[in-house]
Amino acid sequence: MFAYRWLVAGVVALGALGSAHAQPKKTDAVKEDDFYKLVPYELPGGEVLEAGAIEILPGNKVAVGTRRGEVWIIENAYAKDPADSKFTRFAHGMHEILGLAYKDGKDGWLYVTQRPDVTRIKDTNGDGKADVFEVVTEGWEVNGDYHEYAFGSRFDKNGNIWFTLCLTGSFDSNSKFRGWAGKITPEGKFIPTTSGVRSPGGIAFNAEGEVFYTDNQGPWNGTCGLKHIKEGAFVGHPGGFKWYKEPEAKYLGEAPLVPKSKSRMMTEAKKIPQLNPTCVMFPYGKMGQSASGLDCDLTGGKFGPFEKQLFVGDQTHSTIMRVFLEKIDGHYQGACFPFRAGMGSGIVPVRFGADGSLIAGGTNRGWGSRGPKPFSLERLVWTGKVPFEIHEMRAKPDGFELTFTKPVDPVTAGKIESYSVKTFTYIYQADYGSPEVDQTTPKLTKVEVGKDGKSVRLHIDGLQEGHLHDVTVSGIRSSEGESVLHPQAYYTLNYLPAK
Repeated sequence: MFAYRWLVAGVVALGALGSAHAQPKKTDAVKEDDFYKLVPYELPGGEVLEAGAIEILPGNKVAVGTRRGEVWIIENAYAKDPADSKFTRFAHGMHEILGLAYKDGKDGWLYVTQRPDVTRIKDTNGDGKADVFEVVTEGWEVNGDYHEYAFGSRFDKNGNIWFTLCLTGSFDSNSKFRGWAGKITPEGKFIPTTSGVRSPGGIAFNAEGEVFYTDNQGPWNGTCGLKHIKEGAFVGHPGGFKWYKEPEAKYLGEAPLVPKSKSRMMTEAKKIPQLNPTCVMFPYGKMGQSASGLDCDLTGGKFGPFEKQLFVGDQTHSTIMRVFLEKIDGHYQGACFPFRAGMGSGIVPVRFGADGSLIAGGTNRGWGSRGPKPFSLERLVWTGKVPFEIHEMRAKPDGFELTFTKPVDPVTAGKIESYSVKTFTYIYQADYGSPEVDQTTPKLTKVEVGKDGKSVRLHIDGLQEGHLHDVTVSGIRSSEGESVLHPQAYYTLNYLPAK
């Protein structure tokens, strides 16, 4: 997320906040607002609360860690009237907090992932302030470079915290294990598992408990993407290969081959067994410019019809995206969709609350954002109305199957003219980013409306492995005559299914 290029682009973005492109169109925001309302918190006066991490606590409380090294506790966090929520500073003096994990029980430790380590804190005398700070692990190094952020997850089912470590600057790994991901055991053991990280923006789990993170456009990353952290895998940027020789990483064996610059990721994945390709690429400029925090909807329907899907923030565009994943040949891949624009500032953490709302924290310091506020903390609340949306998008050997949140009009859904399909990909290179390349226009040959009345099967000649498939469904209407709220989907087709 935190790339050198952003520091330059952020200056431009800040100057453009008053332009027509600085905010989403009012009509679009109103349509989204019918289904998902933004409820801003009333932040404590005189404080700069730039959220970097959010954790859910018992008793309708929420913990917020900040870029300025503070932890705040929100009491009555889900109040209908934001004025009824109370903010209390729980801890301060820490460094760029980008991960919080609460361990329930009589001890009630809050684990904080900050730039140099993971530290656990708690209040032992009951005055509402943390008074014990214990370092859990400090298995990586920092050298003072602005870019060396550390992101931490919540606890997985085995009690591990997972981490991602930004590179030094955009290109290098000048401090130990920069450009790596891994886990910290309940005993505090530091275990690097995955090389190739560049500039992460968030880390979380899917419904099955597997760990994913967002990485950002830059060297060896043509665009931002969602990546799967697997033990022994390499996820794209070779800058941290030197650390395979360290004692903590020797169990992984030799470093992978260095990819060939100016190639394509799937071309290199066929040569490098450890290379785990990006699960979902977020088209640069179309679906954001700086992917950030993510969380999985496990609210049991409290957030609407998207149970078990991932929701991903974008810092520059101040938006929330939606992601559907499936597994093909042992690899995750899937589609991303626009979801909600108009957030107050540049989104960093997102976290589902105990009431089923999605809490999002923002900051624009250093980079700028479409959201005009310097920092924000908001809840995204489902109104109970179901939007007409593409619900899921699955790859087939000769096309895609789309399901919808509501029954479709069989006439408009059955017309080839209701759809458009394009593909493109990005250069996999050591240079910064990439333009869209290798564009194709596959032929949509047949559309079948499902017997369930809520799905369509698109038969397509010319699917392209390794490409984003830009599918637009502007011509479809629901059985009640509604147009699709967000008619565009982008599917990252790394692997074609056999059936």
